[in-house]
Amino acid sequence: MTAPTSRPRLILASSSIYRKELLSRLHIPFQVAVPDVDETPLPDERPEDTALRLARDKAGVIARSNPDALVIGSDQVATLDGAQIGKPGNHERAMQQLRAMRGREVIFHTALCLRDARRGDSEGAVHICNVQTLVRFRDLPDHELDAYLRIEQPYDCAGSAKNEGLGIAILEKIESQDPTALTGLPLIALTSMLRQAGLPFFVS
Repeated sequence: MTAPTSRPRLILASSSIYRKELLSRLHIPFQVAVPDVDETPLPDERPEDTALRLARDKAGVIARSNPDALVIGSDQVATLDGAQIGKPGNHERAMQQLRAMRGREVIFHTALCLRDARRGDSEGAVHICNVQTLVRFRDLPDHELDAYLRIEQPYDCAGSAKNEGLGIAILEKIESQDPTALTGLPLIALTSMLRQAGLPFFVS
């Protein structure tokens, strides 16, 4: 199969407002489609494997109904001592997470998949990677953690903190090769994948 030459549609397979905001920074037109994917980890599945599988599945679901598109799938799994940390969903569970993580290092696995639906199942149709980010949380007392949660309410974020917002004040250190990975979409890796797929960035 020869490489496609026309500029494809770009679709973000995600319901995340954070990923949508990050992708908009690239000034490339894109659409958003929400994939119906069960995000439950498989038994004995490693956290990084969960993230990679879900990123691939999300992109694959949307690609099947959009054969002319480039589809971006992404997923993030946070881990403490190798155990997965999910989205807290409410204040009580968020406090439990922050108490467990204070003064500790947490690894965030942000998986990214770009599927070129124009290539079907041929070689080169799927680009996938996992970007790790190490985060050390400050050792803060309960009243500060509680106040933070009531202000920002990051209950839809794995790890219960929005590093792009006030949550940066409860973090002590962030180490990553891609500064946007922690927010949910590693743009350095993504731009490399999009270039490989033939999508131009700077057109005069």
